Amino acid sequence: MKILLLSTWDKQGGASRAAYLTHQTFNQAGIDSRMVVLEKWSDDQSVVGLQPLKYSQKIIKETRLYLDEIKLKPYYSKNRKRELFSPAISTEPIVPLVKQINPDIINLHWICKGFLNPEILIQFDQPIVWTLHDMWPFTGGCHFSEECFRYQERCGSCPHLGSTQENDLSRKLWLRKKRAWQSLNLTIVAVSHWLANCARQSSLFKGRRIEVIHNAIDTLQFKPIDREIARRILNLPSHKKIILFGAINATGDQRKGFRYLNAAIPKIAESELKENAELVIFGASHSSCNSDLGMKTTYLGTLHDNVTLSLVYSAADVMIVPSTQEAFGQTAAESLACGTPVVCFDTTGLKEVVDHQDNGYRAQCYSVDDLVKGIQWVLKDEDRWHKLSQRAREKIEKEFSMEMQAQTYLQLYQELNQDVSSHQFYE
Repeated sequence: MKILLLSTWDKQGGASRAAYLTHQTFNQAGIDSRMVVLEKWSDDQSVVGLQPLKYSQKIIKETRLYLDEIKLKPYYSKNRKRELFSPAISTEPIVPLVKQINPDIINLHWICKGFLNPEILIQFDQPIVWTLHDMWPFTGGCHFSEECFRYQERCGSCPHLGSTQENDLSRKLWLRKKRAWQSLNLTIVAVSHWLANCARQSSLFKGRRIEVIHNAIDTLQFKPIDREIARRILNLPSHKKIILFGAINATGDQRKGFRYLNAAIPKIAESELKENAELVIFGASHSSCNSDLGMKTTYLGTLHDNVTLSLVYSAADVMIVPSTQEAFGQTAAESLACGTPVVCFDTTGLKEVVDHQDNGYRAQCYSVDDLVKGIQWVLKDEDRWHKLSQRAREKIEKEFSMEMQAQTYLQLYQELNQDVSSHQFYE
């Protein structure tokens, strides 16, 4: 069986890293897997990158992205939220390449930023599995709906756009998706039960087959490294409690919850941990964050490789993930794989990664005081910390292994392929 994965990137961002690891897992398991991406960051020969090399191709790419920006321009107002919104106007003409590869199954992952639009999917002849890494596939353009549930109906009057018009850009994209996907041979895979439940309640995917297959974690790359060695390499103090926070655009993305960390750390700084704790942030630099947190803070900037990430997780005593919505909780799972307990809010996909007071602490939703309590609870007792660390690693090995993910996907692919073969036979 030949599988084709489609993703905007292969190693840029959490969703693409998860997709690329799935691709690697398939190949290691003996599954014939190919991957086509808009922009290739790896040197993997089994990944085909469509990033422009010629000047004329670069112009085409920029023009496609500009088309999305034009659609968003009428909504540039003080009421519009600054979170990502993808109108998906443009698309990469990849149908001839897909026909050349001739896969048995096409597995979509994150496909925005000018890669694929809704209409192109109907040109694929194969069964499609769509792995959801956020909510965009079943919304009118937002990637996380936050407190809005209009995706359960037909979008419109979109709070992300600051719109009060029913027939706004979100309604138009919702209608495009509805028209394009009515007869699509589509199976949904969500990376968490929370995301699966959202998809089931959506108007676009209601009645579709929806499975849950968690992201896998490469436990050979994300593993505990001696804390002293990790800190020496990163030039961090050996004698202090290191509190870690990080994400892509860690301090700028509202969904990642920096505002809660910003309120919690001064309280930690006023406690008995004041002289014995430091904060480390990755995914941001000091120049982009003007907050005085009341505690010595080291900014590591953007990290691009798993080796460095593993060092950072291993150097920390606790990882804080105060996100308001997470499809899965990739950084939380990677931290646990490195033996570092996680403190998060009791919400969304994080509930399936962090077990309360077993490998971390799930604070009451958006309570800064309980977030502080969780951080203190993890750090105060050394014996308890070692138990949390051991259970953290065990959780990942038991529930999020690459082998388990590959077996579950393969079973689904085989079932879908048999359904197609049976249908063709009876025809």
